[in-house]
Amino acid sequence: MNPDTGTATDNALWAKDGLFAPLRSACADDWERYVNHDFVRRLGAGTLPEAAFRHYLAQDYLFLIHFARAYGLAVFKSATLAEMRYAAGGLKAILDLEMGLHVKYCAGWGMSEADMAALPEANATIAYTRYVLERGLAGDLLDLEVALAPCVLGYAEIAERLVRDPKTKYAGNPYRDWIEMYAGPEYRAVARAAAEALDDLWLTRAGRARFDALAETFRQASRLEADFWQMGLDAVHS
Repeated sequence: MNPDTGTATDNALWAKDGLFAPLRSACADDWERYVNHDFVRRLGAGTLPEAAFRHYLAQDYLFLIHFARAYGLAVFKSATLAEMRYAAGGLKAILDLEMGLHVKYCAGWGMSEADMAALPEANATIAYTRYVLERGLAGDLLDLEVALAPCVLGYAEIAERLVRDPKTKYAGNPYRDWIEMYAGPEYRAVARAAAEALDDLWLTRAGRARFDALAETFRQASRLEADFWQMGLDAVHS
């Protein structure tokens, strides 16, 4: 734990015998390229160009809109009331809380909601969000949740890594608030709930025969997440 953050990182976010851990292990190279991307390392060091971060933030606003659509699809794909309530809770959290917090955070970087809403979607935004929706439409709720997992659980792992990394800079780092937001107890609770929901679906809707297909979905989603980081860096050099 870094004494400057007050964020504990000793509690596991997911069960070692659940689905996420073997997915992460099966796709280790692509996962590592995502969670240890140069964008993330430079964010932790405070050396990420502000233009790259602004571009990422604006596209993340557009991403959240499609993320909400994915949770709406999850409600439709649910087979039980418990599954429906979990998906509906995710949808409500994005629309009623997360979007507002994101807009407020972006305002601190001089970006208005109207400006972000008027932006065209970057290719990386289109690629990942449509992939998630396609997996949900073509498959079942488990396919959809696996496609979403790199985003929900990846951000928690990224923030935890940054908090643990002695190279992470806090004093004077303009991205400190971002790190602490995703390393904080509120987001960790969101990530833990997502991992538990994934485990429940694995137990009720799958068998070992499905793992390879699910791992391929997880791998592709991780690659697309890495491309999302790269989009921010590329915006500086375009």
